[in-house]
Amino acid sequence: MSQRTSALPGGLIALAIGAFGIGLTEFVIMGLLPQVAADFAVTESVAGWLISGYALSVAVGGVALTAAVTRLRRKNVLLGLMVLFIAGNLVSALAGDYATMLAGRIVAALCHGAFFGIGAVVAAGLVAPARRAGAIALMFAGLTTANVLGVPFGTFLGQHLGWRATFWAITGVGVVALIGLALLVPGRGPATDAAPAGGLRGELRAFTHRQVWFSLVITILGFGGMFGAFTYIAYTLTEVSGFATATVPWLLVLFGVGLFAGNLAGGRAADVSLSRTPVIVLAVLTVVLVGFALTATSPVLTVAALLLLGAFGFATVPPLQMRIMKYAHQAPTLASGANIAAFNVGNALGAWIGGVTISAGLGYTAPIWAGAALTLLGLVVLLVAERLARHEPARAAAPADLVDAAA
Repeated sequence: MSQRTSALPGGLIALAIGAFGIGLTEFVIMGLLPQVAADFAVTESVAGWLISGYALSVAVGGVALTAAVTRLRRKNVLLGLMVLFIAGNLVSALAGDYATMLAGRIVAALCHGAFFGIGAVVAAGLVAPARRAGAIALMFAGLTTANVLGVPFGTFLGQHLGWRATFWAITGVGVVALIGLALLVPGRGPATDAAPAGGLRGELRAFTHRQVWFSLVITILGFGGMFGAFTYIAYTLTEVSGFATATVPWLLVLFGVGLFAGNLAGGRAADVSLSRTPVIVLAVLTVVLVGFALTATSPVLTVAALLLLGAFGFATVPPLQMRIMKYAHQAPTLASGANIAAFNVGNALGAWIGGVTISAGLGYTAPIWAGAALTLLGLVVLLVAERLARHEPARAAAPADLVDAAA
């Protein structure tokens, strides 16, 4: 019981450390994309595959790896995933050509979806029922901290010592995270035991609920819109807003501050109302994206837009993750991993659409407009899903039940 009532269980700290390292790997490449592209002599669109390829690999790992380990103890799985993360970043740091760099990104990405999917279930099981969305947000706080501190510092490091130095630093963070997971995550208990009897078949049964599928689609569209706008942000800031390249790392600090605050606020709001929170957040995010696209030529308004984009973009994460775990409450592990995969399918979709708009000569604000359209579509799907959910209350177990039933 002490783990469930503790203000901040040590296991949550360990999960946040792992999330911090993974967040560095996922996002730092955006600030380094021009340097990497120049070093390997590839175009912006080709370099963008270091982002979209990573995201697609996350999607594969989030489902395939999670499905493969449903009968294993969750702590052991988390440790193995962190070893995979370290190996992938070593390959990236040593890459001598673009293909090797992409391979390293793919290897590192394989652990991402399973880590956050399984980690979300573990985090929710470490606290009292009424604080589960907040616990998930605390785990993801490591990811947002990576944007506030790690990504700007990594971009700065890459610009002054070369992008390889950044990936060596990320590898070091991975080692620290591995030690933290080994020491702080409990080895036994409801949160870290294997999935319930029934294994993979039991986990797959959760996908017979249409709200689980609605949740996946909403995640792809809603989060994909934000990520599509952010993928080419370095080019938007320098080519449209007129900022110097050297200021990009510091502008990313503002985006990271928004991520950090929005993630925690989204978790708290979802604990109060899981149905209203994602609707409000996606609606405001759509407005922010439209405003950003219209005012990107103004440096002052761009700064404000970056902060709001981060805040409302990441405020979607805890409620969307909690939503799918709610409707897959009897076996949430695979569904949780699938939703992490959905976040990254959205990332890949947004990055791909943004790249298409740039290649078509529509300019560096075009990805922002495309992102607004994706987010608006996600909002429409969510409204339809919530309307249908009101007519199926028997299957929608309260969030308080989701981990207890799985354990």
